[in-house]
Amino acid sequence: MSAAKKVILPSLVKKYLMAGSGIILVLFVLGHMLGNLQFFGPPEMINAYAYHLHHLPGAPVTLWLIRAFLLACVVVHIAMAVLLVKENREARPQNYAKQGFRESDYAARTMPMSGLIILAFIVFHILQYTVRVVPEHYNATIGQAPVEVAHMQLEYFDVFAMMVKGFSSPIVSIFYIIAVGLLCVHLTHGVSSMFQSLGVRNELWRGRLKCLASAYGLFVFIGFASIPASVLFFGHGKTYLAEKEAEWAAAPAAEVSVNDAPGANTQFVTLNEGR
Repeated sequence: MSAAKKVILPSLVKKYLMAGSGIILVLFVLGHMLGNLQFFGPPEMINAYAYHLHHLPGAPVTLWLIRAFLLACVVVHIAMAVLLVKENREARPQNYAKQGFRESDYAARTMPMSGLIILAFIVFHILQYTVRVVPEHYNATIGQAPVEVAHMQLEYFDVFAMMVKGFSSPIVSIFYIIAVGLLCVHLTHGVSSMFQSLGVRNELWRGRLKCLASAYGLFVFIGFASIPASVLFFGHGKTYLAEKEAEWAAAPAAEVSVNDAPGANTQFVTLNEGR
């Protein structure tokens, strides 16, 4: 049975699957970070960005297909990593006596703990900014803001206000920064090692690719961490949020569209003055 499994999915295939899914995730994380940096522009910028994401051609099916594909990449990447680590341990059952800890050994040792933290972060991040139910039900506490789409003024869920309110919590922001730091450590190691899996890393390019991977990880970390840090330490967007909350409180019967809440059609909730 073991031999049959190896024939069906040999080590080389596992490496290519891990590297391929890793490349997709690396590009997604970079694109996601660049999109989120619109938070530093006018509130209308990131609100329009969120609107367009939720109104891609074929939405909402398109968006859920993209999410499912990315989730599949995560599952494949983790599964191949576990299988390859297991294979390596079985192939080299004895520890190296004098070589010390290698980079791959370090990643393997820290993966269980940091991986669990990253997984918890991903789940929390989805619940907070996709489902919008933690640490509070944002669909009921955050109102709408004007968005310009095709030269038309529309009202859409205020994503900018939601981000400011979410990152105003020290616990949320610090957890976010730590988790993103751990994610970028994994990404840095992954970007460097996936070139080896694809057979394009040699002695000449080893140092260069390692520097490239480190630069990528640092760039992504600074990009993601700068958002909660700007809110928590510099109060970015808090004046806007205070003005919006006063505006919403003054209109307790206003309707808040939650069209793009997962699993929802056109729904409306009432803003209560005392929320």
